[in-house]
Amino acid sequence: MTANGSFPALLAFGDSILDTGNNNFLLTLMRANIWPYGRSNTMKIPTGRFGNGRVFSDVIAEGLGIKKNLPPARKVFIAPSDLKTGVCFASGGAGVDPVTSRILRVLKPDEQISDYKKYITKLKIAAPRQASSIIANAVYLVSQGNNDIGVSFFMTRSAFMRGIATRGMYTTKLTGWNKKFMKQIYDQGARKFAVMGVIPLGCLPMTRVLGKCNFFANVLAEDYNGKLRNGVKTWPSEAGFRGSKFVYVDMYGTLMDVIKNYRKYGFSNANNGCCCMPTAIIPCRNPDTHVFYDFVHPSEKAYKTISKRLVQDIKKGLA
Repeated sequence: MTANGSFPALLAFGDSILDTGNNNFLLTLMRANIWPYGRSNTMKIPTGRFGNGRVFSDVIAEGLGIKKNLPPARKVFIAPSDLKTGVCFASGGAGVDPVTSRILRVLKPDEQISDYKKYITKLKIAAPRQASSIIANAVYLVSQGNNDIGVSFFMTRSAFMRGIATRGMYTTKLTGWNKKFMKQIYDQGARKFAVMGVIPLGCLPMTRVLGKCNFFANVLAEDYNGKLRNGVKTWPSEAGFRGSKFVYVDMYGTLMDVIKNYRKYGFSNANNGCCCMPTAIIPCRNPDTHVFYDFVHPSEKAYKTISKRLVQDIKKGLA
């Protein structure tokens, strides 16, 4: 942390919950640089974020007092001020299962690490005296597992074909892949990790069955989250992560609370997306009324709602 008690930067890795536009620069169908995405932005234009406005990485950056918007690392020009306060390496559709990103033609884990190394080089040029301190004290926000479970495990036979036949085997593998990914970031100087669990995958508009949450998808999500939570507790004491701090970011519990008690939080719909679904061919008039903006992604208001507690968890855990 810096002298004034705040974190100097936020660096985000993972999937579409955090992606602020990196997929705009890829040859993939997984893009959000088209209408009706971005309609809540100041300029009312899509930026490549998978939602009506800002995404979770932006909201957390603001909550930590760093900045309001996190630029994508693949942006052609990034101002020195933005390099010093953090960028986003995440890619919509990405995962740590080796096949997930390949299926959707988005940034693989090693490509996100490669972009991070290039960022460090740029940062050392922009802030030669501050670079090492920024790298060591930045918050590393990591979201892995949503697409691995939702796509690679449930929608394809890839896990089964590789001999990962059971739910328990897959979530154990997934936790190990995530740990390996964070070790690669650690080896480049990262020390403060905010590790996000997966969201309630069975309660997404796309996965609901007759309006009800998909029990099996949620069981798998909770199984993985439990192993991830245990890892976050034990990894800092391991030799490979010496000097590090980890905090678990409870995406499942906080979002499930909003889904179950949506009216209490000012929403009128928790089952259907505001847009991009058979039930919402014409986008709803006010995205703030919906917990989900499309078939899988929470709305900006939902992110803001759950971030109030999660920002405090991050501050406390990584101070």
